[in-house]
Amino acid sequence: MPVGESSGRTRPDACPGALQVHEAADGPLARVRLPGGAVSAAQLRVLAGCAAELGTGVIELTSRANVQVRGLRAPEVFAGRIAAAGLLPSPAHERVRNILASPLGGRGPDGLLDVLAMADALDRALCARPRLAALPGRFLFALDDGTRDVAGLGADVTYVATGRLLLAGADTGLTVAPDAAVPLMIDAAEAFLDELSPDGPRAWRIRDLPDGPARIATRLRAGEPSLIDAANAPDAPEAPDAPEAPEAPEAPETPAAANIAAAADAPPAPVSARRPSAGRIAQRDGRVAIEALVPLGRLTSGQAGALADLGRPVRLTPWRTVVLPDLSPGEADRTERALAAAGLATDPDSPWAGVTACTGRPGCAKALADVRADARQWVRSLGRAPATPVHWAGCERRCGLPRGPVRQLIATINGYEERQE
Repeated sequence: MPVGESSGRTRPDACPGALQVHEAADGPLARVRLPGGAVSAAQLRVLAGCAAELGTGVIELTSRANVQVRGLRAPEVFAGRIAAAGLLPSPAHERVRNILASPLGGRGPDGLLDVLAMADALDRALCARPRLAALPGRFLFALDDGTRDVAGLGADVTYVATGRLLLAGADTGLTVAPDAAVPLMIDAAEAFLDELSPDGPRAWRIRDLPDGPARIATRLRAGEPSLIDAANAPDAPEAPDAPEAPEAPEAPETPAAANIAAAADAPPAPVSARRPSAGRIAQRDGRVAIEALVPLGRLTSGQAGALADLGRPVRLTPWRTVVLPDLSPGEADRTERALAAAGLATDPDSPWAGVTACTGRPGCAKALADVRADARQWVRSLGRAPATPVHWAGCERRCGLPRGPVRQLIATINGYEERQE
């Protein structure tokens, strides 16, 4: 059975952005793309101010490491503020800047490559191609640093640090060196647009095309992407110099061409769904990163402000957590205390680990219950994290359902119905 199949879609993709807002039941909703999940302290402070002054006081984290602000009273003022903060580099491309990246960016024990710098280069290359503004707002790129944490999320175009290119999550057999990865990913997006039929069903994702991965791969092979002139490829920024750490273990080298060629003979191993986690993560340079759980993926403006007050870059993750990297042990102690004071969990056994919910009432007109309130009440009865992830859904659409085994609590007119998948 082919990976892709005809979608039969008859309307254009209507994913919201910062300029094209969605009229939700609780008012206009704006979505801001954060390529690689990267947001600076100054930008987070602007988002916190916008949520408090223009919206409902909450910043929602999405499964693509983007953010949403609901109930906007002045969408045009919101757009102006985030543009001034550098969060809207190309109005024409603002809905298509969907780029996931491994949050640790090569810093972790299994990391091989600084994909965070690549995410920035990919974003700039994407915005530099006027034609790519026509990509659907659901089209997704991903950059995996070798830990395989984002490789299994089914992005349309995924580059894994071993050199492998995945299309709609399928192994294509295509490999490319890291310095040619960004041009290849851009070419894959162009190939997707080339495959769209003006008269046929609309496709929002590569998987919507019959045999989509094979068709895109055929176009890429015909173009001999491995021979792209490096002079014509966008320059990837250098990773910032890291502070020296005592007795830091030596980091592994970026995969050599021989290793990348060898990877072509072995398809990537299956990837298990990652559940939200919390706590300290040892970096290869002797420092640590801290991952914190955001209850139900919703930062209050106060919590966002507290994160901004730490004065450090923050990485949002597809699991609706936040990561603060490059901390010394002493800095990590202070950071954990500040996060706990703000109501963000850094305990791996926190009852919030693995508990998710859709928007529910009053934000969604289709919802049959205030699932977030019900989920909070339920979590308060727990002593530790549930053994299996739990998702609360306001209706049969089950928006936001995580991948992998999930216990589902679905609102109906007669209460909640439980399912296990």
